[in-house]
Amino acid sequence: MAASPKIRRDFFNRSVHRVAPELIGATLLVDGVGGVIVEVEAYHHTDPAAHSYTGRTERNAVMFGPPGAAYVYRSYGIHWCLNFVCEAEGSASAVLIRALEPTEGLAPMRRRRGLSDERALCSGPGKLCQALGVSIKHNGLVLDRAPFELRARQHKPEIVIGPRIGISKAVDHPWRYGMKGSKFLSKPFKT
Repeated sequence: MAASPKIRRDFFNRSVHRVAPELIGATLLVDGVGGVIVEVEAYHHTDPAAHSYTGRTERNAVMFGPPGAAYVYRSYGIHWCLNFVCEAEGSASAVLIRALEPTEGLAPMRRRRGLSDERALCSGPGKLCQALGVSIKHNGLVLDRAPFELRARQHKPEIVIGPRIGISKAVDHPWRYGMKGSKFLSKPFKT
């Protein structure tokens, strides 16, 4: 089977609501370690749950830059979270990568996470970043150059949609997207 084409930065120069579901089934690698994206959440600049909602800060400045960059922040002072900046420069929207099915570089993932259960390696944004070795050093890096590699999905999976999780504002927005039937989701979707 031929390798999937790489996703370029211009892919992200569209609405976060178009980009987010199209990332389901794509492959994300960081220094050759990663797998298939199975869950994401969209955060639009008009959304009270988005870090950019109240304006530009030192923490969220990458969100206001060009699309196709990584926005990495620490959640609750504990876990790193990886987001992909979308839309036109200055719009400050992003897709949070919530979970992936690990397929490449399982040994380093297991070592970084201190466990062997493949289902638990990347089933949440903090777990995913720990397994892939993502940290603040990746903040602002473009997504179509090393250490990142994004490959387009080879087929369109069936996608489930639901409200985002782990937030306290705009909790009713159905902006969480997942691969139907995946055992690697951070949390099952309500059906």
